[in-house]
Amino acid sequence: MKFKNLVLFLFVACIAFPWSCMAQSNDAFQDLFSNETEFLNVEQAFQFDFDQKGDQLILSFKIADGYYLYQNQFKTVVKNAEVAEPIYPEAKIKEDEFFDEPQPVFYQQVDITYPVIWAKQDGVLKLQFQGCAEAGLCYPPTTQVVYLDKVAQAPSDLQQNLDASVKQSGAKRAVSEQFQLLEMLTGDDSLGLKLLAFVVLGIGLAFTPCVFPMYPILSSIVVGQGKSITMSRALSLSFVYVQGMAITYSLLGLVIASAGAQFTAYLQNPIILSVLIGIFVLLAFVMFGAYELQLPSKWQEKLNNVSNNQKSGSYIGVLLMGAISGLVASPCTTAPLTAILLYLAEQGDMLLGFSALYALSLGMGIPLILFGVTGGKLLPKAGAWMNVVKVAFGFMMLAVALMFVERIVSSIWLEFAWAALGLSTFTYLFVMNQNSPVSLWKGVRSLFIFMGLFASAFYAYHQYSVNYSSATSYNSAQHQAGHPEFMVVKDLDDFSAKLAAANAQGKTVMVDLYADWCSACKEFEKYTFPDAAVIDALSNTVWMQIDLTDNTPINLAFQDEFGVLGLPTIMFFDLQGNELSSARVTGFMGAEPFAQHVKQIF
Repeated sequence: MKFKNLVLFLFVACIAFPWSCMAQSNDAFQDLFSNETEFLNVEQAFQFDFDQKGDQLILSFKIADGYYLYQNQFKTVVKNAEVAEPIYPEAKIKEDEFFDEPQPVFYQQVDITYPVIWAKQDGVLKLQFQGCAEAGLCYPPTTQVVYLDKVAQAPSDLQQNLDASVKQSGAKRAVSEQFQLLEMLTGDDSLGLKLLAFVVLGIGLAFTPCVFPMYPILSSIVVGQGKSITMSRALSLSFVYVQGMAITYSLLGLVIASAGAQFTAYLQNPIILSVLIGIFVLLAFVMFGAYELQLPSKWQEKLNNVSNNQKSGSYIGVLLMGAISGLVASPCTTAPLTAILLYLAEQGDMLLGFSALYALSLGMGIPLILFGVTGGKLLPKAGAWMNVVKVAFGFMMLAVALMFVERIVSSIWLEFAWAALGLSTFTYLFVMNQNSPVSLWKGVRSLFIFMGLFASAFYAYHQYSVNYSSATSYNSAQHQAGHPEFMVVKDLDDFSAKLAAANAQGKTVMVDLYADWCSACKEFEKYTFPDAAVIDALSNTVWMQIDLTDNTPINLAFQDEFGVLGLPTIMFFDLQGNELSSARVTGFMGAEPFAQHVKQIF
C-alpha cells in the first residue's frame, strides 16, 4: 500500500505543480542519458574480427581502454566441424569482486587460435564471451557466429584418429558396429556389394520393434481389399507401400545427417504425435466398421469403384500411407543407420548416402512385402472370418496408436491400457470363436485365446504390483531393478565438472543419452543395464545420464558438442576425460554383447 500511495502522491503533485514536475523530469532524463552514455555498448567495447587460414582459425578482439575480457568465459559450440582446444596468449591475473578467486583476463588486444581438425563448407563455430568495464559494469554473455571454410579430412584419417584416441588412453581396441560399417562404406569394395550388404542388414531390422507397427498398417491395406484381393494385387500394394516407406526413411536420413538428433526430436513433438495417434485410431474404427457407416453412400460407391478398377488413385493412397509409416521408424537409431549418417556427416556424399539408406529401408521392406503377399493369399475370401480378421487388425491399429502415446507419456496407466487392449482383443476372439463349429482348429484357437487372456491379466497384475504399490514412475522402477542410479547431467559445464570429479577418483565414465520418445532407450533401462554382467563390467565406471527429450538450448548445445545423430547413444570416457569415440554405441544392444563391449573398452 505504501508504494501505491507514493505513486498517487507524485501523480497529484505533477498535476498541481506541472512546471516543477516537468523540470524535475527533464533533469532526471538528462541524468539517465548521461549515465547511459558513460559506458560503451558491447560491440564498441569489444570489437570482434576473425580470420581463417587453412586449418587455423584466429578470433581477435580489440578491447577498448578501461575494459577487459575473462579468459574462462570463452565457450565454443561447433556444428558440422571439429576444432581442437584453443590457444590463448598470456593473460593477466585480476582480483575480481564478482568471483571468489583471481581471474585471468585480457586487456587491449587478444588473439585466440583454434586448430580446425575438419569442417564442412557450412561449418559453424559459435563463440560466447563475457567482459566488464573497470568502472563497475559487467556485460551479459554475448555470442558471435563464425562461418568456417571447408577443411577436409580423409575417411582413413578419421578412423585413424578414432583409433589413436583409444590407444592413447591405454584402452583396448573396441570398435562399435557402426564404425565397422563406416569402414565398409569408405572402403574399396564395389558399390553393388555395399548396397547389397545394407539390404541384408535391413532385412534383419525388419524384425525389430521399430518396424513391427508397419505390419498391421500394411495388413489393414491388404485386408481392406476384401474378397477381391489376388496375389498380384497384394504384391503390387505391398511394393508401393514399401516404396513410400523407403523414400521417406531415406529423405529423413539425409536431413538427420545434417541436423542431428534434434530433427528426430522435432518429429516427436506431442502435436505431431497426437495427429498420428488420431489417424491410427480412425483407421482402427474403419476396421471395426464404425466409420464406414458414417460415409455417404455416393462416397462409398466411388471408393469401391476405384478399388475394384485398380486405378492409380488407390496406389497413390497406399504410397502416402507408406510415407507416413516411415515416420514410425524415424526415432529408432541402429548401427547400420548411424554408419550411414556418420558417412554423410563426414563426407557429404549425398548420392551414396541416399542409396545406402534406400537399400537399408528396402531390406526392411522385403519381409513386409512377403507378409502382405502371404496374407493376401491365405486370408479367407468370404464368410464371417473375414470380418473377424478385419476387427483383429483394428485392435492392432490401436496398438500402433499406443506405441505413439508411449513417446509422449510414461505412466502406469499406459501399461494398464496395454493390458486392457489385450483383454479386449482376446475377449472378442473368444466370443467369435464360440460360434464356429467344433473341430481340432477350434480347440487350438481356444488354447491360444486362453493364453492371451491369461497373459494380459498377468501383465496388468504384474504392473500393479511393481509400479502402483510403490507409486513410482517408469524410470525409478527400473532403478529399483538393480543397476546403479544414474548421475543426472544438466548441461555441458555440469558434465565437464562431473567428468573431472570422476577421473579424479580414478573412475571412467559412461553417459547414457535418453529421451522419453526413444523406445530403445527404455529397452536399455529394462533389459541391459540391470544385468549382473553389465554392472560388473562397469564396476569402476560412473553412470551418467542426460535427458534429451526436449529441444532446449542446453540439450541442443550438448548434441552439437558431441555430434549426436540419434538415440539411444551410449558414450564412454577414459581416465583422462577423453571420449572413446570409436566405442560409442548407437541403437539397442542386449546385455551380453554390451557387457563384452565394455570389457574390451576398459
